[in-house]
Amino acid sequence: MSQLNVLFVCIHNSARSQMAEAFFNKFGEGKFTAESAGLEAGILNPIVVDAMMEAGIDISSNKTKDVFDFFKAGKRYNYVVTVCDESNAERCPIFPGTIENLHWSFKDPSALQGSYEEKLAATGVIRDEIKNKIINWVNELKLKTADAK
Repeated sequence: MSQLNVLFVCIHNSARSQMAEAFFNKFGEGKFTAESAGLEAGILNPIVVDAMMEAGIDISSNKTKDVFDFFKAGKRYNYVVTVCDESNAERCPIFPGTIENLHWSFKDPSALQGSYEEKLAATGVIRDEIKNKIINWVNELKLKTADAK
């Protein structure tokens, strides 16, 4: 099997999809690549940037992207993974040639309330949930690609 390409999508590409992309690219170790986009490009969430820095990953220079620009450009992905709530996930375009569309619902860091410290701590929990989901999935994909050889 050739390199797997994955697209992570959330509402504004400001938090969850950015974290998923970063972790997937890290743990995919060059065997798999990911991009991320939003249903509407927003502004990168600074608390998410700080939470990812705590995990040793710098996403501060990332830009938010619009999923429909990727669609119009004819990009192709093996997997498209929505990481927002179900109703927003249904707004995602169908990319031709996609092996599977997956939906993983994670809390939205932009909806968190409280002080900076409280939001950072709660974002860290979401970050770790995403990280663990990515690690498990990457391990599954490694087994699948090894079996396909």
